Formats: sequence, structure tokens, C-alpha cells
Amino acid sequence: MKSKNILVTGGAGFIGSNLVDKLRRDNDVVILDNLHTGKKENIAAAIEEGVKFVKGDSKNIAKMKEDFDFVFHLGIYSASPMYRENPNLVGEVVEGMTNILEYCKASGTPLVFASTSSIYNGIEPPHREDVVPGVTDFYTEARIACERLGKLYSDLFEVNVSAMRFFSVYGYNDIGKGKYANLITQFMESMIKGKKPVIYGNGEQKRDFIFVTDVVDALLKATATSGFNIYNVGTGKSYTLNDAVKKLQEVTGKRISPKYVKMPVKNYVMTTLADTSKARKEIGFSAKISLDEGMRKLYSSITAKI
Repeated sequence: MKSKNILVTGGAGFIGSNLVDKLRRDNDVVILDNLHTGKKENIAAAIEEGVKFVKGDSKNIAKMKEDFDFVFHLGIYSASPMYRENPNLVGEVVEGMTNILEYCKASGTPLVFASTSSIYNGIEPPHREDVVPGVTDFYTEARIACERLGKLYSDLFEVNVSAMRFFSVYGYNDIGKGKYANLITQFMESMIKGKKPVIYGNGEQKRDFIFVTDVVDALLKATATSGFNIYNVGTGKSYTLNDAVKKLQEVTGKRISPKYVKMPVKNYVMTTLADTSKARKEIGFSAKISLDEGMRKLYSSITAKI
């Protein structure tokens, strides 16, 4: 991507802050974030080097003074428990997405936004982008609505939109999300503190874990697309939570066994596994960081701050 003026909604959050760190080297970047789970400390270095931060919700994009060449919309409530606690978030997400798309329509600005692999809940893996999703939970309905709106604006108004279906993302700055952080991050933090990681069920549920810098790579590669597109952002490999804990025992040096508790959620996603062929073929994206390497990177970043 040549030097641009870029807006990143949710840019103070986990994935957003990592994207901003990459973009700011060669672009002018503005962050719009309501700090729901985002943290100013995630972007302290970026702000020092000239990145502009605006506290606000994505639905208020029309109030922004700048003209943007590109929009990354990551400022979307990002965990299923948030929606169970407040189903009205579905409406807020749809309003925000609509206003983002209205801006892109009026300005001719391309859009890449965060969707989710939770859309595949109840569908046999490996998960392909062309499946028809079922009705499973509020979080999923919000992201499906965003995808459908993206397709609508692309078809009616020729807005270039890419929906990125993130699988289980972990990595730098995730720890600040607390109970909404990725399971790898939650387990690692517990073990570093000498506590048992808590696993719901028997731990045989599987996740396609992807490191955040690989996700950033996928987001950047999607900027070259036109029309409406959906891409899986995963590794194409799945690990059980029990396997993940064993790997974390090696990385942390803590031989702490997990605590198993009863599964409290009826519609829990048991397996995620990305079919990565479309992203590889169309945008040249393949994840580079293995789970073992990603865990080591995350461990180093967390322990460096202790």
C-alpha cells in the first residue's frame, strides 16, 4: 500500500493497535476508538510519533474532519459474552457499520472490516467462505448483518468492501481485554501468576489459533481487492484446548494443570478450522507463525512488562 491517509476504527484495541503500528511507518493514520476494550497505552508510541487519536464511536464517522483514502473498521464489539450481556449491541453494530458504509459511499473510500469465524458455528469444518450460516447467537447475527450490508453497498453503490473472518486471534496487546481476551492469552496469564487455567467442558474443543501479526498481514493484503469479498483469516490448523495448555506448560515452564468446569453456554462453538485456499489464491495470504512460535512471542511480551 502506497502512503495514504487511513482511518482505523478500534485502533486502540488489540488487533487495531497492531495494525496501527504497521501502518504508521509509511502512512498518515487516524484512530477512532470509544475505548470500550481499547487502551490508550496500546497506542502511546504511535501517538508520540504523530498518529492522531479521536475518542468516539464508529457511528460518528461523519463528524471526522479528514478525508481518508482507506478505512479499516475494527471498532466492532468483539466477543460473544458482550452480546449475551447486552443484546442491544447488535443494533449498535449495525448502526456503526451503516454509517461507515455511508461515508465510504460518499467519499469512494474502500473498506476492510472485521468479521468472525463464529459465523461457522454448527457447520462442519473445514470452514469455507461460501457456506450458508445458521442462526446461533447475537454476536454472529451482528457480523452477518455487517457482511450483508457490505455486499449491499458494493452491489448498489460500487463500494469496495472486504469482510475478514477472523479465527481465534491472540498476540500482543490482547491481555488488556481481560475476560474478553483470547483463551491462549487468558491461560498464559493465569499460569504466569501460578493459577490454574479454567477450561469449560472437557478441553477437547478445537480452535484455529492465529497470531495477530499474521492477521495484520491479511488486512493489508485485502486492500488490493475490488467489489465485495469475504476471506477467512486463520491458519488451517486446529488444536484442542488441552493441547494448547500442554504447549503453554512448555513455554511458561509452569506444570500447572487446568481446572475443568461445567460448560455454561448451550451454543458454544466446538471446532473452528479455516479453509485458507481462497485467501491464499486471491490475496496471497498464508499465516506464517506457528502456535508454538506465537506463544513464545506472547510470553516474551507479557513477561517483559512484569
